[in-house]
Amino acid sequence: MRGRYWMVAVLTDKRSGSEPGADFDEPKDSGEPEFAWMKTDDGATAVPAEPHPTGALNVRPPEDEVQRRKDQREAAARSKPVGPRIVQVFMAVLLPFLLLTAAVRAVASPLFLWAEYFRPGFPGDGYGFTPDDRLTYGSYAVDYLANVAGPRYLGDLVFPNGDRLFTSGEVSHMADVKLVVLSSYGAGLAILIFFVVAFIGLRRTPRAFARGIFAGSLLTVGLIGALAVAAALGWQQFFTEFHRLFFADGTWTFRLEDTLIRLFPAQFWMDAAITIGVLVLLVSVLMAIFCWPTPKRREGAAGHAEGQAE
Repeated sequence: MRGRYWMVAVLTDKRSGSEPGADFDEPKDSGEPEFAWMKTDDGATAVPAEPHPTGALNVRPPEDEVQRRKDQREAAARSKPVGPRIVQVFMAVLLPFLLLTAAVRAVASPLFLWAEYFRPGFPGDGYGFTPDDRLTYGSYAVDYLANVAGPRYLGDLVFPNGDRLFTSGEVSHMADVKLVVLSSYGAGLAILIFFVVAFIGLRRTPRAFARGIFAGSLLTVGLIGALAVAAALGWQQFFTEFHRLFFADGTWTFRLEDTLIRLFPAQFWMDAAITIGVLVLLVSVLMAIFCWPTPKRREGAAGHAEGQAE
């Protein structure tokens, strides 16, 4: 039994039939297993040789395997997971409210009051308020909507002659307005946090966040257009229905000589509505432009998806 098995040599190159050691070009894989001769007591027998550890790196997979991997990459690029799509729907629905809240906050400021009271053509006060008086007293009302003070913040204000600046009915209405405004600001902050979380969570899904913003911007443009048409067809009716939506009847109507009407006449609310609409529309259009799914951007997203699939 001594010397029963031993390796002697590889006899030939299967592609060219050359003897071992013969010169030949860089070997190419033939798809067939390599053989070496083993000498035994019964004669020489061909058995598969051990594969080289790095030989598989130079071997191209079969065509059906290549096609299968390609199909997988394309399917991954086309696939849209359910989770990101749900987040995109919420983004599209919530974006109009977020933009409206931000625009309201921009308008409810002393800067907007100053621009209104001192702009040419703004109606004057028939009861004696100068633009400076309006800016001073109106700033108190605007500040009250954003601070944490109680109704006494406005209720304790008096004219130089000692009369109260705001009646009890006006103070009560401003307290109702403050509740609505602060609730809107709180909801807007929660929505903003949602968008930040969505941005972080959708980073691994190509252009998912941009698609949500794009859909929301289009929805916002449509909403602003519908509101603009409704306001243009009947501003007084639009203004009345808006107040009925948030306030009880009889709590938001005042006399012409009351301070709130003198500070904030109908023209003020029309200008405020137009400014809010223009701001929201402008931001929405810019968002739509920057997030527009152009062919180049879609190809980039598809390439990123294929890279992840690999």
